[in-house]
This record gives sequence, C-alpha cells and structure tokens, in this order.
Amino acid sequence: MSLKWAIPVMAMSTQILTGCGSGTADNKAAKADTTMVADTYDENFVTEAQSFADLQLLRYQVPGFRNLTLQQKKLAYYLYEAALCGRDIIYDQKSKDGIMLRKTIEAVYGTYNGDKNAEDWKKFETYCGRVWFSNGNYHHYGNDKFIPECSYEYFAGIVKASDTSKLPKTEGESVDAFLARVKPVVYDLKYMPKVVDLRPNIDNIVNSANNFYEGVTQKEVEAYYAKFDTKGNAPSWGLNSKVVKENGQIVEKTWKSGGMYGAAIDKIAGWLEKAAGVAEDSLQKASLELLVKYYRTGDLKTFDDYSIAWAKNTAPSIDAVNGFIEVYLDAIGKKGSFESTVSLKDMEGTKKIEAIAKEAQWFEDNSPIMKEHKKETVKGITAKAITVIVESGDAAPSTPIGINLPNADWIRKDYGSKSVSLSNIVHSYNVVGAKGGMTAEFAVNDTVRERLKQHAALASDLHTDMHECIGHASGKINDGVETTDKTLKNYASCLEEARADLVALYFIMDKKLVDIGVMPSLEVGMAEYDSYIMNGMITQLTRLKPGDKIEEAHMRNRALVARWAYEKGKKDNVIAMFKRDGKTFVQVNDYNKLRDLFGQLLREIQRIKSEGDYKAGKALVEGYGVQVDPVLHKEILDRYAKLNMKPYKGFIQPRLVPVMNGNEITDVKVEYPDNFFQQMMEYGQKYAFLPVKN
Repeated sequence: MSLKWAIPVMAMSTQILTGCGSGTADNKAAKADTTMVADTYDENFVTEAQSFADLQLLRYQVPGFRNLTLQQKKLAYYLYEAALCGRDIIYDQKSKDGIMLRKTIEAVYGTYNGDKNAEDWKKFETYCGRVWFSNGNYHHYGNDKFIPECSYEYFAGIVKASDTSKLPKTEGESVDAFLARVKPVVYDLKYMPKVVDLRPNIDNIVNSANNFYEGVTQKEVEAYYAKFDTKGNAPSWGLNSKVVKENGQIVEKTWKSGGMYGAAIDKIAGWLEKAAGVAEDSLQKASLELLVKYYRTGDLKTFDDYSIAWAKNTAPSIDAVNGFIEVYLDAIGKKGSFESTVSLKDMEGTKKIEAIAKEAQWFEDNSPIMKEHKKETVKGITAKAITVIVESGDAAPSTPIGINLPNADWIRKDYGSKSVSLSNIVHSYNVVGAKGGMTAEFAVNDTVRERLKQHAALASDLHTDMHECIGHASGKINDGVETTDKTLKNYASCLEEARADLVALYFIMDKKLVDIGVMPSLEVGMAEYDSYIMNGMITQLTRLKPGDKIEEAHMRNRALVARWAYEKGKKDNVIAMFKRDGKTFVQVNDYNKLRDLFGQLLREIQRIKSEGDYKAGKALVEGYGVQVDPVLHKEILDRYAKLNMKPYKGFIQPRLVPVMNGNEITDVKVEYPDNFFQQMMEYGQKYAFLPVKN
C-alpha cells in the first residue's frame, strides 16, 4: 500500500498546509528549462513551478546521484526509461477515452498558432494542465469529471485552427464528426461522471468510468471471481486484466506482451532486461528477470515470485517499484493501476525508519488488537528512506510519501515487506511549507501553533514511517477468511488506510519511540494528534467542492478516525469542537484518552479485516467517513480562500540524460525541468506507444 496523497497530510503546519502562491499557468511558467546537479540539497533550488486551478507544481532534487558508480547510474537510467514507458497505460486505465483525450489536447496545445493571450486560451491551457496532472479528465483526488471553462464553441474553433492531421481521428473521419464524437467526453458532466463511484447500494462497477470493466455488472464480476480460491497463498486474481463480456461470456484481457497494453509493456520489459544486465547483485538481477517474465506472460504466480524476491533483496542502493500495484482506482479493489518509482537509498534518512522496523515484533506484541489477530512472528520488515529519481503512472505527478509493498497479506506474513519513506519528496513539501498560513488560521491557540512549529515535520515523518512499516505490515487475517477485495469490497481500501493510520497514531504517543531515539519527547506525538484531528475534522474539507461528499479512500479514512474519536470521547470532552469569533476550531483536551480511543478503533478495524466483517466495515465508513456538514464546509472554504493557496501539490519529474561515446554510456546526468507543460508535451512525443483504443 502507499500513502497516495497529493501531499503529506499529517503535519499540518509544514505539509498539508503549505502555501505556494497562485497564478495562471501562463504567468507562473518558467522562461526556460534550467539544468543543475546537486549532491546535497541546494538551498537556492527553486522548488515552486507553475500553479493553476487547484494545483501547485513543485520540483524535487536528487541529492547523491552524482556520487553513484557508472553501473548504478546505468541501472537508474534503464529503470527510469522503464518507468516512463508505462505512462500511456494509466491514461487508458482511468478511462477508455483517456488516450484519445490526451492526444487531442496535445495536438491543439502543440500546433495552435492563434492568440495565446486570450482569456479563453488560458482557460483551455488550464484544462490541459488539469488533464495532464490527473492522467485524464477526472480529478486526481476527488474522482469527479471536470470540463474546460472555455465554451465548446471556442474549443471547436481552436481544434479546427490547429494541425488537424495530428488529431486522433478514425480512418476517414472528418473534423466535424470527430468533434461531435469527443464533445460528450470533454464537455458532458453526465457522461461517465465519476472515475470511481463508491456509493453504497449501487452497481459500483457500472457507475465507475475507469477502464477495468466493460459490458459487465458488479454481480457478474463478483460471481466470476468467486470461483477463484483466494485463501492462503493464492495470487491476487484479477490484478492485471480487464474484464469484458464477449459472446455472452465473461473473459479477462490480460495486460502483458502480446495482450492488452502489449506495445507499452514490451518497451517496459525491454528496459527492465537492460537493467537486469547491470544489476547491483545477483538477487536484484533475478528479481528483475522475474518481473520481465511476469510482463511477458501475465502470470500472477510469477508476479508473486517476483514480489518475494524483491522484498528479500534489500542490499542495493538503486531500487524500483514497477507494475500494476495499487487498487484504489477499482471500486471493488481488484485491478492494479500502473505505477513506477525509481529511487536510491537515503542512508542518513534510513536510520530513523530502520530503528522502528527493528522493533516491529515489539509493536505487534504491544498492539491493542486482539491476541488472535496478532502475528506470532513478524517476518522480514525492511525499512529505508529513499531519494526519488523519477515517478510515473499513478505515482505522478501526484505522489505517495510512503510505500509498503508487496500488498499481498500472505507474502507480508511469510516473507516480509519493504517500507520506504520518500525523503526528497517530503523535503520539497517542507521547503514550501515554511511559507504556509494554514496553521495560523486553523490551529486553536498559540500552544498548538508553537508545538506544530517545533514538531510537526518530525511527527509527520514518524507517522508515515509507522503507517507503512508497522501499520500495513501488522495483524493477520483469520484462517479461512478470504482477501479483503472479496470480504470488504468497496470499503477495503479506506479501512486498510485507517488501520495503518491508527497503528501510527497509537504508537506515536508511546515512550518506546523516545527510548529508541527517534523522537525527543511525547510532545511530538501531541503535535501529531493536534494535526490529525484538525485535518480529519476540518481542514481536509478545503479539498472538496460545495455539495460534495467524501469519496477518496484516504480522506474517508481520516474523517472516520477523527470523527469516531470525537463522538466516542464526547462524554469525557476528549476533543472539543467550538466556535470563536465566528470560526470553528477543534482542540484535543486529553491526549492519553485520545490514544486509548485510537487503540479501541484499531482493535475494531483489525477485527473487521481479520474476520471479513463487511457489515461492520460499511457502518464505520458510511457512518463517519462520507458525509459533510454543508455549513461547516462553507465556513472552511471561505477561510481557506483568503489564504490564496492551492490545496493540491504535484511534481515535475527530473530528467536523466545519458552521456554517450558512440553506443556506450559514459555517464548519466540529472536535469531539473521547470515547466510542467513542456514536460507533458515531451512525454507525449517520446512515450506514446499505445493506440487510442485498447
């Protein structure tokens, strides 16, 4: 699982509550591509780039890259190319119209020669940026479809005034016919309105616009997969396929060489083969070869073999996640979205997370969950901080800040897992976070503000480390109970994120963390409680439009945890919620009692997972994690608007450039592009391998 948030949300003063300015894509665009190389963080590095709509683009540095050996640099470069070669896949996974839409805006953005100072052009440009940021025309966080602010008539006009030969028309199709075909895709909010629809008591598959299923109902899909045994060490059935109905029969279209997405997968596999040839050790070589075999065959048992080999291989400095990984985009939690993260080990940052990982058994033994749900022996948890080199697919431009993989519970139980914290990503957030004004506006008093100022960054780091390292890796499913995609269905992702959060919240107020030297005092834990409750109950509402319910799994999780604790602690006034001068605030009054409440909720959610209790899981999520008070929401949005900030952050990726001597790579340089729009056009030209229809 990954902390797949647009920005780190736990430490309010330095991360979710970052102030990064505003402006249109045009007036914030950099004048030119700048290039620099850093071995350590350069204090003069410009972190902020363009901002538009509700989005702020940032940049991150890759310290230490220049110190790698040539072999390591080659390995990083090959993995970098493998990552970017899968970019088309995420567009198609999010919508069957996704690649067509992207190619359309690329054609217009790249060839229109009309007035680019016109207000309507700027609106179209913003739409382009939003599509590129979200890998399609569904909000990367809220799941709702968005449309251009310029009129359809203007859009049609600039399409016709562009090089129409570059439009993704069908053979013999006129421009007018093309425009008529794409109009509902671009402009009709009722046409496939939500990429993931998690509402209860509906067909979540039919009502979700993603491209994982076509022509089938949720009942048919669940009946199809009910035939697969998911107990024990079974593969993650359905992870790498689309389910369709052909001639009245349910069939899977596997994502593999020679199958669906084969053209892009062949490119990915080719670069992975090159990477295997310069692997740092024999174990890494073997794991990369298994990954290639999986891509060639689509065999999920081979993917499990690869995942085990990857989890065991902890020595190399260069590492990568590459595959169909997280299932958040699938309403019933089966289909994996393509993503890749290429990284090098951050030796200094690793010390803290390693200290936590070494005590994994202690944390499991001292967890408040039921004894029968605890792992008797916690195996193979390895943890490190990483410096990201590039991210792609569902990991970009909006990135995780922590990753714990493999996702299969039986692999975690029998072979362990890798937990990583993305240190240079967090560094960039912290740089811009120092400018933020959210803490001043929403923190309840000077005591909380000062505590957040001193401890929020460390508190957030520790929460992330524990969420990934001892959160997702903790607990076990009862014998005979099937996997959560079958038992908890559309609530599985939210409940799993809540469970991991609660592990972190419970232990961040434990003196054990002081004893092992990762935090100076329990004040750090108090800062995390201040931040988490404020975020879950109030400030994350800045990410929703008026009238919206909470849809995204991580937002539901935080609302569930905070609101449940507030309600259950009312009789003891554990958390107060009140108005002062017309503004709503929340205040933690008893940190120890709040910790106990977090422990109670962790115990219950672990029971729900361990026993597969769908009814109880649904009641928690629907009861605490979905609804929004419209009066409070309006107040928070009004207060937030005055801060002139963007609620979502994402990243322009560094560029790796090989230095060649004939056919030989003699060095690899890191460049830092500073124009998001230019990078998206560059990617569209270089990494477009799939047809419009797949």
